[in-house]
Amino acid sequence: MSTSGTNTFNPSNGQLILSAYARIQVRKASIKQEHMYDAQQEMNYLLVELGNLQPNLWKVQQGSIGLSDATPTYNIPNNTVMILDAWITQNSGTAQQTDRYISPMSRTEYSSLANKNTPGQPSQYWFSRLVVPTITMYPVPDSSGPFVLNYFSCLRMQDANLAGGETMDIQYLFIDCVVAGLSHRLARIYKPELEAQREKDYDKAWKLAAAQNTENVGLSISPTLKTYYPRR
Repeated sequence: MSTSGTNTFNPSNGQLILSAYARIQVRKASIKQEHMYDAQQEMNYLLVELGNLQPNLWKVQQGSIGLSDATPTYNIPNNTVMILDAWITQNSGTAQQTDRYISPMSRTEYSSLANKNTPGQPSQYWFSRLVVPTITMYPVPDSSGPFVLNYFSCLRMQDANLAGGETMDIQYLFIDCVVAGLSHRLARIYKPELEAQREKDYDKAWKLAAAQNTENVGLSISPTLKTYYPRR
């Protein structure tokens, strides 16, 4: 017995669409231009849905921003969905380089700061999820730097198109999940009597894929210790 010896299965967007239609009994010979248009739209809506189910590990990317003295707020690329981790690097690239993990704060917590212009080495950040997102440092970077903000972020998935044999911006383990989700969405339009069953299929495929969309590491829990005052 021989095997293929390859690991290259990655159907094009058009092939995914044909598979999704087959699951709702719409055969290739009956597919028209409007079918493909609807499928492309629903495929991109599905990517929006998957984008809300973060973190998607294949879209995690490291970024960095050089911080400037007395400048609190910086633009983040607009394909950033969320920030997972952030740390400040001082004396980057030298033998004296140090990294310090910093923690997020909410809009309300930032608003409650009495002096938002306090200078120092940043220890917290506020990520504002605007159309063009921004990140605001606290304390505001001072002249003891230079400081570099490093962060891991989840990025938005790339648009899905049909031309040129284009493939989806997804990880291999999510291929079946995408076909199941797309067939569920297309059933709403073309086979409403199959929608409930296709939704069950999609839910099962999502749970299987999501179970692998994690880092296989041990869990450790430690309390955050803050200043306390002993009884006298």
